[in-house]
Amino acid sequence: MKFIILKENLNKGLNIVSRVTGKNSTLPILNNILIDAQKNFLNLSATDLELGIKYWSLIKTEKEGKITIPAKILSSFINLLPEDKIYFELKNQIFNINCQSYQTKIKGLSAEDFPIIPKIENNNFIQLDCQTFCKGLSQVVDFASQNQTTKPELSGVYLNFGKDTLSLTTTDSFRLAEKILFFEEKNNQELSLIIPQRSVREIINILSEKEGKLRFYFSTHQVLFEYFMSETDHPEIQLISRLIDGDYPDYQEIIPKKYEIQTLLSKEDFLNHVKTASIFSGKTNEIKIIVKKDGIEILSQNPEFGENKSFLSAQVKYASVGIKEMEVSFNYRFLIDGLLNIKGPEVIFELNGEGGPAVLKPKDDTSYIYIVMPIKST
Repeated sequence: MKFIILKENLNKGLNIVSRVTGKNSTLPILNNILIDAQKNFLNLSATDLELGIKYWSLIKTEKEGKITIPAKILSSFINLLPEDKIYFELKNQIFNINCQSYQTKIKGLSAEDFPIIPKIENNNFIQLDCQTFCKGLSQVVDFASQNQTTKPELSGVYLNFGKDTLSLTTTDSFRLAEKILFFEEKNNQELSLIIPQRSVREIINILSEKEGKLRFYFSTHQVLFEYFMSETDHPEIQLISRLIDGDYPDYQEIIPKKYEIQTLLSKEDFLNHVKTASIFSGKTNEIKIIVKKDGIEILSQNPEFGENKSFLSAQVKYASVGIKEMEVSFNYRFLIDGLLNIKGPEVIFELNGEGGPAVLKPKDDTSYIYIVMPIKST
């Protein structure tokens, strides 16, 4: 193996693929990056057996070949080199690196010992705008369940592909978030799948700033996301993740079809009032919201430190004339999480009594909804 690459391009690839390395003590090879010098391209690969990442960069190849190198050592060293061309040559499993006055040798492990990252043979794909997809994921990813044992299907992000839309959903049984994305062209593949939360976080971290289209390829147990280089028709990044087996619950039954009281609030004002109340919420994180005819009152108290009361003006709508006021308790963290993921200056807050699910959603955007369960009074 012998090739030349710009430090900037190599560093970019190492930063991407090394995100899944360095976490496995039982299989040391998983702490390595597979370096594959191909004709005109360098392919970097890494995996933790749940998520595999591949990155391609243009290089000048003099001799093709493969080797695996410890990710931490290689990344740390390359990061400190000057911004210039770097010359690589493999001799007897020793990776020789030359850049200006630096001459370094790193011991590698055979590429044959590196685990095979699965390939998806299905050539059919679905295509979406990369940034739109990542922004949608970011609005729901935090609300997946952290319990992977009891109900593993809730520990991932549920993707439901329809003819015109893609629904992204998560729930941990206490709250639920759904974001709907719209296809520019009709989608002929109607299917659903569950991606592990960690894989989704890496998709967001790696691809959220990328412009252009993202392709989805599917198999029974894996999903592949493929992003292409802007100047060629060659892939730049591939992320292949395992899927979570199981059936996602029929969450549509949880989404309220009506409300008892609906309020229209300034999102920033509501967020600030909830944050203020949280200071005095106590160990249970509980705050009380009392809806009145011209706004909401937010109460919190802590026997050790004191109490807080604030009032926020709002437009209030009642579903029936018999309702005068309503008092409902919430975990303030759940309210803050929902508000932070709502885009737009105004938020609709719908209540269904002290035991019914509450709804947070943007005033002018029907594509996002956040459901939160109240704290039931004892």
